[in-house]
Amino acid sequence: MNGPARQIEIFAPFNQAMELTRSILFRPFDIGKWLVIGFAAFLSGWFNSGGGGINPWSFRDWHRFNGRPTFDYSSFNVEHPGPFLVGLIAALVIFGVALVVLWIWITCRGRFIFIDCIVRNRAAITEPWHEYRHEGNRFFLFAFILVLASAVIMVLSAALFVVPLAFWQSHHHSHAPLLFVFLPVAIFCWIAFAIVINLITYFMAPVMYARRCSPTEAARALFHLILDEPAPFVLFILFMIVLWIGWIVLGCLITCATCCLAALPYLGTVIVLPVPVLFRSFSLLFLRQFGPEWDVWSGVPTIPTATVATPGETAMPPTAEAPPIVDTPPSAEPSRSPYEPPDSPPPQPPQ
Repeated sequence: MNGPARQIEIFAPFNQAMELTRSILFRPFDIGKWLVIGFAAFLSGWFNSGGGGINPWSFRDWHRFNGRPTFDYSSFNVEHPGPFLVGLIAALVIFGVALVVLWIWITCRGRFIFIDCIVRNRAAITEPWHEYRHEGNRFFLFAFILVLASAVIMVLSAALFVVPLAFWQSHHHSHAPLLFVFLPVAIFCWIAFAIVINLITYFMAPVMYARRCSPTEAARALFHLILDEPAPFVLFILFMIVLWIGWIVLGCLITCATCCLAALPYLGTVIVLPVPVLFRSFSLLFLRQFGPEWDVWSGVPTIPTATVATPGETAMPPTAEAPPIVDTPPSAEPSRSPYEPPDSPPPQPPQ
């Protein structure tokens, strides 16, 4: 007997994520907290409004385009570039690669900062930056190796397609079977591989945050979880695609309404901060349905109620006197962390 199946929902955690977003950003509204959490979202990789940079003035001369390039190649002599130009290009390439690697490292560290701001409902950068430095650095190494491996796989896949195509073309064979059989299969496999890898890396930071484990352990656990229960993750992907399509449309409108200010890095993140908070909160609340070991709020310590002040009151220092013993009814619920989001149906572990 396997017992009742675990119920994993999509809309329930999304509604809880909306309530959690309102609680973090608007209850009460604090501009300082808003700016700090916006910076954390920016460090996690959310650059701007996400609506793209559409410039309507770039189409003002479309009727004058005659289909020929307007660049004057005669004014650019590359026949004898000289060692200086070669060295300059090499230095620029190395500098660009270094900037990309640096930004990947920052975003890997920033993911833990942004998750901590949501889980603990606080505006902090320095504390989580130092607290989760080991997890962030290990996640960066894993992501960097994954990028290199993906590039190698892409090159090998392209070679597997180009080499047979050139062979068939040189021997005057029809390459229709290659285009209509191998190419669709290769594209499908690559898309499936990219979806699984992105899904694992998207949830890796929350798992490492909750368990304080290595990236390989988090990736292995997520891979087995996806294999065991693929249906909820398929629904999650489809729902996120719908959300992203709606957000792209809304982001374009916000970018135009703010005169492209929302397209600027960090400033755009601050303007649309409820969106990244909502998206990340939704993923955290979705993941916690699979059990306590997937709950990022389970590791947050519970603050004693005697030292926590309610809004508008001042916390009293602890005294040496023992608190009076109050008999609690047997039906009273156990204390919960004040950081915990709105209630959700308790996960049912499989039997």
